[in-house]
Amino acid sequence: MGKVALFYLICGILVFGSVSVVKAEDAYRYFTWTATYGTASPLGVPQQIILINGQFPGPKLDLVTNENVILNLINKLDEPLLLTWNGIKQRKNSWQDGVLGTNCPIPPNSNYTYKFQMKDQIGSYTYFPSTQLHRAVGGFGALNIYARSVIPVPYAKPAGDFSLLIGDWYKSSHKVLRQILDSGKSLPFPSGLLINGQKQSTFTGDQGKTYMFRISNVGLKNTFNFRIQGHKMRVVEVEGSHVIQSLYDSLDVHVGQSMSVLVTLDQPPKDYYIVASTRFTRTVLTATAVLHYSNSKASVSGPMPSAPAGQMHWSMLQARTFRWNLTENAARPNPQGTFHYGKITISRTFVLANSAPLINGKLRYAVNRVSYVNPDTPLKLADHFNIPGVFSLNSIQTFPSDGSPYLATAVFPASHHDFIEIVFQNNEATMQSWHLDGYDFWVVGFGSRTWTQASRNKYNLVDAPTRHTTQVYPKSWTAILVSLDNQGMWNLRSAMWDRQYLGQQVYLRVYNPTQSLANEYDIPTNALLCGKAVGRHP
Repeated sequence: MGKVALFYLICGILVFGSVSVVKAEDAYRYFTWTATYGTASPLGVPQQIILINGQFPGPKLDLVTNENVILNLINKLDEPLLLTWNGIKQRKNSWQDGVLGTNCPIPPNSNYTYKFQMKDQIGSYTYFPSTQLHRAVGGFGALNIYARSVIPVPYAKPAGDFSLLIGDWYKSSHKVLRQILDSGKSLPFPSGLLINGQKQSTFTGDQGKTYMFRISNVGLKNTFNFRIQGHKMRVVEVEGSHVIQSLYDSLDVHVGQSMSVLVTLDQPPKDYYIVASTRFTRTVLTATAVLHYSNSKASVSGPMPSAPAGQMHWSMLQARTFRWNLTENAARPNPQGTFHYGKITISRTFVLANSAPLINGKLRYAVNRVSYVNPDTPLKLADHFNIPGVFSLNSIQTFPSDGSPYLATAVFPASHHDFIEIVFQNNEATMQSWHLDGYDFWVVGFGSRTWTQASRNKYNLVDAPTRHTTQVYPKSWTAILVSLDNQGMWNLRSAMWDRQYLGQQVYLRVYNPTQSLANEYDIPTNALLCGKAVGRHP
């Protein structure tokens, strides 16, 4: 009887443990999205746009840390399509990144089901089409990750929050814009600036209450400055980092970037201008919205708040004020400052210089003289199936050098768990914005002219914020540090989509010779196959 009782006791423990594991699994969220064309007049002229489930911008994804997303995307466009999830790290899962280096695009009248997790992330993000120039005409939307209820955040819960997707906009179709770039010309200046796909929006709140504004730059190529008439903005989060909270009258937001601010409605009850305007452009494009007090006694009036008089230097100084809050946590319970990134030895340095050369008589954009060309076979599939001739690990140098520019499918080899330094060297007279998929990184330094090893003496090695996209000022450099803790094939690209389209991008192959599910998930069973991968079995 003792042995029988022990047997049932063990079985009970195993059953209870199994149930506990199932109950402990993070929630699953299911979505079905359909991408179609539609017609709208965001700048007063009817034009073709891309809708997701009939919406422009697309549906807002409101998620919680560690939730799993199962999203079936049906493509009803006349061209192949992918969506990428800007800033979502895709832990161990570059298979779901939604760029041409990792995924075959979804053919017209077909579908693909994305499966990914909001692993250890909070903050304000976006999604958008990564194929061709589709994002120029829509298909983008907000993606917000809220903290779990058991994880405190360093501010009182706001009365509500608003997602503001702001960006430059063209009246021309994406196909016309693509023809311009394919012909070897640069894009013309945009036609306007939109807030949530409109020239005029209204955001309503109650007097005396505090609201979160999630601000993202979803444009193709221009920085904007954001401000609210008569109100201060308290920056609390930058792309998943909780930052030291400071008050601002206006904020520069560069292409591909996001941030969250708290605004208290502490003014007399009326309506106030919300203004976004392009920065560093000869012609200034402006979009306005209205902050409407629910007990408003008057409509908007008076002059709109002006952009800062300062230009590049002012913007760089503001960027340096964003600092990591070392004593507060982000998605996990441990304080952000417990990771002492400034004390880790750098294992490798990359200095990447952007340029705008002519190759075969046409304008291209390049990194260290290499202008990237997308192969027919995604790099991730070629790597997985050991398909030769798709990419080379020796096609690009890690430092700038003299010589003629050339076309190549450039991939940097890197080792899993390396700690690397990347310097973006901008010798052009235009703003740049760089994004890295699969990671966030510490933005440790901004400087003018040319980076040297002595520039490291000015790095912020204590409380630099982490983010996924950083600006690089004209004739200047920006330095970042990255902990390569996420195995996979990751896109490092210009966030300015015309430059990305014409070659200002590379891939980072983060590799571990020991194959393990602890480091990287298997190829999805529903992976689309194209190019030289056709006929292979996932």
